[in-house]
Amino acid sequence: MNNNYGNKSGYLNTDFQLFHIKDKTNKEFEFHYHDFNKIIIFLSGNVTYLIEGKAYYLKPWDILLVNNHDVHRPIINSSETYERIIIWANSEFIEKHNYNNCDLSTCFKLANEKSFNLIRLEAELQNSLKSIIASLEDSLNSSAFASRLLSNSLFIQLIIYLNRIHLNNMYVTDKDSLRYDRQIEEVLKYINSNISGNLSVETLAEKFYISKYYLMHKFKKETGYTLHNYVLQKRLIAARDLIKTGEPIIKASIDCGFKDYSSFLRSFKKLFNMPPRDFS
Repeated sequence: MNNNYGNKSGYLNTDFQLFHIKDKTNKEFEFHYHDFNKIIIFLSGNVTYLIEGKAYYLKPWDILLVNNHDVHRPIINSSETYERIIIWANSEFIEKHNYNNCDLSTCFKLANEKSFNLIRLEAELQNSLKSIIASLEDSLNSSAFASRLLSNSLFIQLIIYLNRIHLNNMYVTDKDSLRYDRQIEEVLKYINSNISGNLSVETLAEKFYISKYYLMHKFKKETGYTLHNYVLQKRLIAARDLIKTGEPIIKASIDCGFKDYSSFLRSFKKLFNMPPRDFS
């Protein structure tokens, strides 16, 4: 992993993209994040997925909802064939199809609020998912009349389906498929809810009644990040998002917990490879 930050991975300049990948790989993936939402449908292999401090042990047709800016990476057993469907989803495209107070991004928001990214379906519900995915793949590979329009409608159908499953708690909760440290989960929730506050190691250690050295060790073990670098990256991403909405750069840096503007500029350029004004 990069010594300073997790890497931004992938660039999405369309409404959504679908990748159906089947391979054997001994590649070790770094922790990374995206500027778009991501749906992972696991089909086969031996894979553990790490997302924001939680390890998910996957079974065929498990679904992972990864919010934009979630730090994640897979751990892959290279002796088995790893097959998956990955969908990159532009959040603006999803929101554009909100209708009659139906927020299609609800499933991603609930995954974030619950700090639980896994959807595991009973066989009956898996069949519905398989049907939608098969139709979507066929449409994306077709050059027939209005195939892209049909693909868009099938993608929205998939998102609606995932929302219904989430809202009605129709997924299976299997505690054996999840491992995480409850104390670190609380630390992560606190950091992400108080991005403008004092998030020094000393402050967090005192708040959670743990020695700062043990906290630093435990945090790195569970998330793959040093505590300092995790806080720094989350603050920089939050500042960039504020700048994109039109907030003045200095105010955005202050609102995201930076007390020194010059160090903010240096860190911003290092993470995004461009100055803040380029996002204004």
